[in-house]
Amino acid sequence: MGGAVHFGTAADGDVGLLSPVSASPLVTALTGDFAVLAAILAVESGWAAVLEKAGLAPAGSAAVVASAAEAGRYDAADIALRARGGGNPVIPLLVDLRKQVTALDGARIGAVKAVHTSLTSQDVLDTALMLLARNTVEALLADLKGTTAALAALAEKHADTLCVARSLTQHALPYTFGLRSAQWFHGLATAGQQLGNVHFPVQFGGAAGTLAAGTVLTAGSATNPFDLAGALGRQLGLAAAPAPWHTNRLAITSVGHALASVLDACGKIAADVLFLSRPEVAELAEPRGAGRGVSSAMPQKQNPVLSVLIRSAALQAPQLVAQLHLAAANFNDERPDAAWHTEWPALRQLLRLALGAAGHLRELAEGLQVFPDAMRRNLDLAGPLLLAEGVGAAVAPLLAEQDGRNGKQQLQAVVDRTLQAPAAGQADTYRRLLREAVPAETLSDGQLAELLDPASYLGQAAEIARRILAAFPDFELFAPGSSADTNSAHNDANGANRG
Repeated sequence: MGGAVHFGTAADGDVGLLSPVSASPLVTALTGDFAVLAAILAVESGWAAVLEKAGLAPAGSAAVVASAAEAGRYDAADIALRARGGGNPVIPLLVDLRKQVTALDGARIGAVKAVHTSLTSQDVLDTALMLLARNTVEALLADLKGTTAALAALAEKHADTLCVARSLTQHALPYTFGLRSAQWFHGLATAGQQLGNVHFPVQFGGAAGTLAAGTVLTAGSATNPFDLAGALGRQLGLAAAPAPWHTNRLAITSVGHALASVLDACGKIAADVLFLSRPEVAELAEPRGAGRGVSSAMPQKQNPVLSVLIRSAALQAPQLVAQLHLAAANFNDERPDAAWHTEWPALRQLLRLALGAAGHLRELAEGLQVFPDAMRRNLDLAGPLLLAEGVGAAVAPLLAEQDGRNGKQQLQAVVDRTLQAPAAGQADTYRRLLREAVPAETLSDGQLAELLDPASYLGQAAEIARRILAAFPDFELFAPGSSADTNSAHNDANGANRG
């Protein structure tokens, strides 16, 4: 209620106070406002290089523009405020870039002629966002592959570790933690493969998507606007596009959909870990870390905060993807109005959440604590009733009809009577009633004991896990360990931003 409002300074940017899942130096470096600024400048610098190589800009101008396009020369906060005048950050940034180029060049070669010639602001910003997304996805895939490698190792190590499968919250059948890990791997590797197949196309088209200014620019030369666009794509490491896509937004929605799928897979794993790490279940625990999982009031608590953060990201993704699709469906005319503007924060937030969640998930997977004894304890809670399906399949055909009931109905009656007994005695009750219902000459005590052994009713669990891992060799064999691979992606991304 009291006190003056603090309007902040240029240093008071969004540092993630309300989004701890994405509060990391890597996320900031790849998706923050400085990264956006650097990507826009990389596009302008790349375009100057393309024009000079094609003989459409003065010799030496590309070097001048590249020097002027160092992001540290510019005040992002000031540009953001001035962007209100034209509706996007490219317009005020171009004013500053031209001033920088002119100051560096003087009247020596006229390098300013290479800045933004024949482009429109949407060409630049769409291309810059594709560059930002490409850089972020490279780092994201590094973390995903580190995670899937850790999950593959868990699947192999725990191929025979018994646990219980749950269906609609209830104990269902015997299972293995190896298969559970493999299924986590399956979801994440499938999403990662989809993300790895996404294309990041360069945007070009000019003021209304007809390449009119580019046609004038290239008249009488040995090139054309399509070749220039292709050269820009190669300069920036982006895909070629067959035509401008100012109002065809599949390039954006495809990235968003792939990111959301990654977050879906991350969220599934986090939800499972959150349940399995509850004290009354205690089958898993997150890796310990200094200051992690603490409570402000309860010193004894060890909260599964990695999974909490991952799940928080997954729960935000659907609405952000919906925003991208809503925008895409409302891109009116040949250049859109406000629908375009709504894409920018939605796409960037998806990138931030996915990259942040992937880093946390990798740490979780590589340090996950597994407690086989607790898994067996929980498996045994249901006792031999957990094998009722297998018993029915094996024994029902052997039983003669009695009192108008077939073998399946007789065995269902055994289960029904067992469930009426006190929970503590249901295991013994089921064995006794089953033995009474099935003559020893039909099924020996040894055969019955084998049917009631959880390890005997795992179906094709081991083969399913093997097939899953074999289907994604690129994700299974990625070497887990330190974050050096992510740091490498980060360095590569910065290099691309400097473009």
